[in-house]
Amino acid sequence: MASWFGGGRPVVLQVIPTLVTGGAERGCIDMAAAIQRAGGRALVVSAGGPMARELERYGARHITLPVDSKNPVTIYRNAARLAALIRAEGVDIVHARSRAPAWSALWAARRCGVPFVTTFHAPYNFKGRLKQRYNSVMARGDRVIAVSGFVAAHVADSYGVGPDRLRLIHRGVDVATLVPAKVTQARMAVLARDWRLPDDHRVVLLPGRLTRWKGQLVLIEAMAKLGRNDVRAVLVGGDQGRTDYRQELEARIRALGLDSQVTIAGHCADMAAAYMLSDVVVSASVEPEAFGRVIVEAQAMGRPVIVSDLGAVKETLVNGQTGLVVPPGDAEALAGAIASVLDLTPLERRAVGLEAMRYVRERFTRDGMCLATLAVYAELLAERAAGGRPAGLS
Repeated sequence: MASWFGGGRPVVLQVIPTLVTGGAERGCIDMAAAIQRAGGRALVVSAGGPMARELERYGARHITLPVDSKNPVTIYRNAARLAALIRAEGVDIVHARSRAPAWSALWAARRCGVPFVTTFHAPYNFKGRLKQRYNSVMARGDRVIAVSGFVAAHVADSYGVGPDRLRLIHRGVDVATLVPAKVTQARMAVLARDWRLPDDHRVVLLPGRLTRWKGQLVLIEAMAKLGRNDVRAVLVGGDQGRTDYRQELEARIRALGLDSQVTIAGHCADMAAAYMLSDVVVSASVEPEAFGRVIVEAQAMGRPVIVSDLGAVKETLVNGQTGLVVPPGDAEALAGAIASVLDLTPLERRAVGLEAMRYVRERFTRDGMCLATLAVYAELLAERAAGGRPAGLS
């Protein structure tokens, strides 16, 4: 990838609200590293966060600006700040990853005559004209990237973005670290001890921040219907200040008598070990997932998965081969699917795991995502070099 950009050293500026946690943030960091490896210069503007330190490791540069603000005055001022940065650093491409900073980035890019790229990390639903207009900035890129076919269809249908500008680039996971053989027994033992998992229990894992639409309550109800004392459900993810919802989960667990069968584990820093501890990984979301990263990661680790039939799930697994799809919010169906997976023979589990690993490595790698995005940048650089005007430039 070192000579990918050819002559010169293009400068790519990514703009994102913060670098605290999340899929958009991870994609931003991954692309900064890829740009540097490809011979370009990567700049990232955000309001800051712990992930910003990772940029230094790859030789990228972080600039702190209040681009997380939705205040119209701040957005307007950020446009001037970004325009000054574009001129000072000789930026060749601006790539926005969220709506509020995208407005600033759009105005700055247009003012400086620089190609503008956006990534739809979610469908950004709307109920009125004002919200649709606010969201529409993400459809104004010279190239518009969608992280799944589900999101791409939404962008095309809701904003009229055609194939001349719309690009489908699935999110990718780091398959180099998601390797079962790399997870030691010691790492798994640490988590098993922290989560107080009995040695003879089967483990149902639901990764995801504690928020209602992720469906933790559905899994709790499913555990009650499953009625097996040898199964432990582990809810992995921080509440991010949603203490009322966490307390609601705890109350429901007590009410159903599941104190010894459901664990709220909080944040986990070693998800590879968490996947290896599990017998099945569940995504019980009751609203559409734009992509569903944890389901892809779990399959990369050879784990069977169960997902709600919403959003992009049909793109990220093979129903009946690498996992099962159940109706959203249906605790009875989820309990039945869990029982089916737990009843697989060792040989059947191995077959499912191998197929899941193959499926992910063919379609959802971080390197594949980065190469496809670099190709989008190359399109725009070539158009600019030829003296043409990018499709969305006006």
